[in-house]
Amino acid sequence: MPYPQIKRRQSGFTLIEIAIVLVIIGLLLGGILKGQELITQGRIRNVANDFQSMTAAINLYQDRYRALPGDDAGAAARWTITAPTASTGAVGDGIISGAYNTATATDESRQFWLHLRRAGLVGGAADDDTTPPNAASGVTGVQNGAFAIPGIVICSNNLSAKIAQAVDTQFDDGVATTGTVRAGTGTTTTTAAAYVDNGTNFYTVCKAP
Repeated sequence: MPYPQIKRRQSGFTLIEIAIVLVIIGLLLGGILKGQELITQGRIRNVANDFQSMTAAINLYQDRYRALPGDDAGAAARWTITAPTASTGAVGDGIISGAYNTATATDESRQFWLHLRRAGLVGGAADDDTTPPNAASGVTGVQNGAFAIPGIVICSNNLSAKIAQAVDTQFDDGVATTGTVRAGTGTTTTTAAAYVDNGTNFYTVCKAP
């Protein structure tokens, strides 16, 4: 006696189920992109605040001690610390020598942070001379004459094109080669032709206080 054949139901997703999955995927992707944009906007604000805070700290230090932090000839006696050995120029000549991201403790651009911390104008231990990190896993520092901007400039590195151009636009003209805010992808001597958001270019942005 033959067995009755049992029809097997085809398993699979219905159109409604597929549509629901696609909607969920779309919402997840939208949330991820929105989250990334919020992170970027937060970094832009933090980097811009660093520039403003450093400008204020420099001005307050000059008002209080009549000298530039890092280039202050009276700092050694005032706080009983070792006087900086400038890589170029003399201490007290109105020039902060050394690169903004120097690792040499005796450079004036490094002593800059020690003087500000001794004066209580920036956060950190009183004997800390290290260059502080920025919001983009780079550093923010100060040097003289970066990108042909005359005088003291504040520089922040490892910035994506979106962050760099946003900061430039906030303080200046949004163009890497002109104005009081300039940027480059290599050293602080050659500016970039333009901000290129290709995921691989990272910029050093420098601004006059």
